[in-house]
Amino acid sequence: MKAKGRNRVLLNIGGSVFVLVWAFPLYWMVNTAFKPQHDILTSTPKFLPFPLTLANFADAIGKPHFSSYLVNSLVVTLSVVVVATVVGFLAALALARFKFVGRRALLVTIFGIQMIPAPALVIPMFLTMKNLHLLNNLLSLGLTYTGFVVPLTIWILRGFAQGIPVELEEAARLDGASPGQVIRHVMLPLLAPGIIATSIFAFITAWNDYIYAYVMMKDDAHYTLPVWLATFSTNTGTDYAGLIAGSTLFALPAVVFFLIAQTRLTAGMTAGAVKG
Repeated sequence: MKAKGRNRVLLNIGGSVFVLVWAFPLYWMVNTAFKPQHDILTSTPKFLPFPLTLANFADAIGKPHFSSYLVNSLVVTLSVVVVATVVGFLAALALARFKFVGRRALLVTIFGIQMIPAPALVIPMFLTMKNLHLLNNLLSLGLTYTGFVVPLTIWILRGFAQGIPVELEEAARLDGASPGQVIRHVMLPLLAPGIIATSIFAFITAWNDYIYAYVMMKDDAHYTLPVWLATFSTNTGTDYAGLIAGSTLFALPAVVFFLIAQTRLTAGMTAGAVKG
């Protein structure tokens, strides 16, 4: 027992050190966002943001087009999350339950697409959207991000779907459930962990992208928040106070979405256990 207790203490210490090292950059960003300009640029670090100031946030929000950039990011990101989740969910069920010609080749293709780095497709995607007359249109960003997210969504959800016993579906059908009811009341709750994980991935992918938003948009009013963050660095220098405050604001929606998704994940797992 003493050896087990000692090992547990060592593991707890190691885990605590890891969390501190991982969380320190995040703390330093938030800490710096509330500092006055002269404290940010000083060579002596200040680990507590006193005196507190909201001037950095006011300057960041006061940048031109902030509200339109925020709306653009929210519209594109939430659309990608919804479309990618629905398409990925239905496609994963089809690949997990139905046998059809070309199924294995399709799975290999989906897996291979994940190996292509997104920056390598900037020029092909730009030319494609140009031929479709979708440049400078938020629809082009939504289609691009969805194309990047859906393959991984299908791959992950297919693994979850294959882990669900077919007997659960058969039992629901014997009880008189329609195919739609089987999907809604049996498959959907049991696939909730995978759906939440892939929706978080979709949100982060669409929310954080800078390259495609900058390349495909010509009008300033159509840019997204990552492009807005880049405006804090100019030829005359970098506004570090505004940049760090803007980065803090930029991270908040992702944190809120993750917290909401985590709550839904717990509820989904419980529902899945009851259905099972």
